[in-house]
Amino acid sequence: MVRQYEIYWVVLDPTLGSEINKIRPCLVISPNESNQFLNTVLIAPITSKIRNFPMRLGIVLENKKGQICFDQIRCIDKIRLKTKIDTLAKTDIENVKKLLKEYLVN
Repeated sequence: MVRQYEIYWVVLDPTLGSEINKIRPCLVISPNESNQFLNTVLIAPITSKIRNFPMRLGIVLENKKGQICFDQIRCIDKIRLKTKIDTLAKTDIENVKKLLKEYLVN
């Protein structure tokens, strides 16, 4: 089963307009209860292009700096998921929760 806070290679194409594209790492942010029963997951793409945006969170993935793009959250079918790369570290999970609350709730 796909689990929240796991990182997968994801095929994001085809896309339209300013949507982040190509095959890239993405963080699963949908809760495990949804992931268990639905054929879709909520993801946030990860980019190596560092920008000073408040809705992006810096992480290190496979010894490379990157950012989780919460401004590009989307729901995808699980067939877009490819290989699992990693699971987010506990401290990064807490930072994700904090940023999501600030960005989407407050």
